[in-house]
Amino acid sequence: MKRRLLSFCCTLMILVGIVTNSAVDSQAASDESMIDGSYLTHDDESVGYDTKKTRGEDLLVGYSKCVEVGPGKFYGGGSTIATHTVDEVGVGVSVERAQKGDDHWEGYDAWLKFNKNADRVSSSKMLDVEGGYYYRISCIHSANSDLSTSFTNGVYIEKP
Repeated sequence: MKRRLLSFCCTLMILVGIVTNSAVDSQAASDESMIDGSYLTHDDESVGYDTKKTRGEDLLVGYSKCVEVGPGKFYGGGSTIATHTVDEVGVGVSVERAQKGDDHWEGYDAWLKFNKNADRVSSSKMLDVEGGYYYRISCIHSANSDLSTSFTNGVYIEKP
């Protein structure tokens, strides 16, 4: 009987801890501004993983990444990985920026990269950018005719 009571008390304490931590995390996330699904953060970096747009057998995963390197310095790019060697695998990378209070992201820079007869492609750039904005990376991933998209949260870049 004591063993069951002790087990019940431990289980109850764990459950209360989980519920309390979930409530605290949800509150913190709701305080941050969001534009088109991306939080505006002061984190040093952000990674976004793909959401499949087509069903197929060629595209495995895609992701986008951005890093605040220093005042006025921004690094961003994306990668696409196919499940096997395909005729063409590609990534389209867009750098977008916004300020707190904006309701949409504006385009800042963009580029494409394709590899033929390959199973992966990556492309990234180091950019000198105007400080005082949040920047994010948005990517389109393709492997033959399979498509997906990914995007990061916005990372704040200080003025130089």
